[in-house]
Amino acid sequence: MHSSHNFDVIILGAGASGLMCAATAAQRGRRVLVLEKANKPGKKILMSGGGRCNFTNYLVEADNFISTNPHFCKAALKRYTQWDFIGLVERYAIEYEERKHSQLFCRHSARDILNMLLDECAQAGVEIRTHCEITEVQALDSQHLRYRVAGRQGQQALRLDCQSLVVASGALSIPTLGGSGIGYEIAAQFGLAVTPRRAGLVPFMFSDGMKAVCERLSGLALEVRASCNGQSFTENMLFTHRGISGPAILQISSYWQPGDVLSIDLLPGLDALPWLREAKQQQGRQLLKTLLAQKLGRALAGELQQLWWPEAAQQPLAEFTDRQLQTIASQLNQWQLKPSATEGYRTAEVTLGGVDTDAISSKTMEARDRPGLYFVGEVLDVSGHLGGFNFQWAWSSGYSAGLAV
Repeated sequence: MHSSHNFDVIILGAGASGLMCAATAAQRGRRVLVLEKANKPGKKILMSGGGRCNFTNYLVEADNFISTNPHFCKAALKRYTQWDFIGLVERYAIEYEERKHSQLFCRHSARDILNMLLDECAQAGVEIRTHCEITEVQALDSQHLRYRVAGRQGQQALRLDCQSLVVASGALSIPTLGGSGIGYEIAAQFGLAVTPRRAGLVPFMFSDGMKAVCERLSGLALEVRASCNGQSFTENMLFTHRGISGPAILQISSYWQPGDVLSIDLLPGLDALPWLREAKQQQGRQLLKTLLAQKLGRALAGELQQLWWPEAAQQPLAEFTDRQLQTIASQLNQWQLKPSATEGYRTAEVTLGGVDTDAISSKTMEARDRPGLYFVGEVLDVSGHLGGFNFQWAWSSGYSAGLAV
């Protein structure tokens, strides 16, 4: 007879990777308990994708992930693919749609994905407890074949034992939804290295004159090509009252380090110099601002004029020298911006860095030197690009551990 304190598997965290792992393990007949700090499971799933949950992508490659070891994610992504998850979604008759860049979203609500995972868990007999604060984890024997988890559930003390302990605690992003560093503390306690962490998929802020420009343009979005440190993304950029955001900016933020300059091409796919020269020939009486407004909108064209050619504001195009046009063209194709910082974990969609994958089996997610201790999802040093890749990593890593625990 099982005691109510004894489980085959205890999973810390009822997010995407934890629930996936729980359902997979319980379907194999394991007695599984999931402990969640928040008042309900899957909070980050519910708010993701603007409440529609960008649950995976048709095109998943190892290149879509950032990790100190770029090969680590391959085994899990192969073991449980985007097609496997799409198959599960279809089995539950959840309506979904493809958006640009092969991203898949729920048609109705992210709750459909959460309910599916909770259903999978319930059918397999998983027990989920919320309001659980973990204060201590210990190995009960020198071989690490049993673990004890202590803490509180509301006012009640918890003391629970298991054979396999899975850390699915997420990371530091969006603390209001339960982001925390407990997974890193557990890793460090058992001697696993943790790589430096920072906010990823996060908006930028400015402290120089750009801050006022962004405030005035707040709400304006346009397609740009954002580049930094050898990476580029062509997507929308959004001006905010604090700085810049939007998909292109969130993507490039994962490659940016403090002090780096961003290069923004305001006319992606268009070489600005021949275009400006031709306009000078054909529409020489026009103001440069008027010409740019056709492509960038009046507000942005006006701000650029203030920044780049205020003294020639009233000068027709025909009177611009080739050198002036050349300078402006290179600024249009390579606007150099130096953010003061990102908005940080408060709004970051992911945490870059995490538990060092060198210490983890890429096949099972088990710590190599600590049998029975597993790490899945965002707590690991694997971060996806925007577009459903972080969810796919949660499904793949959770499933891989679920087969092994």
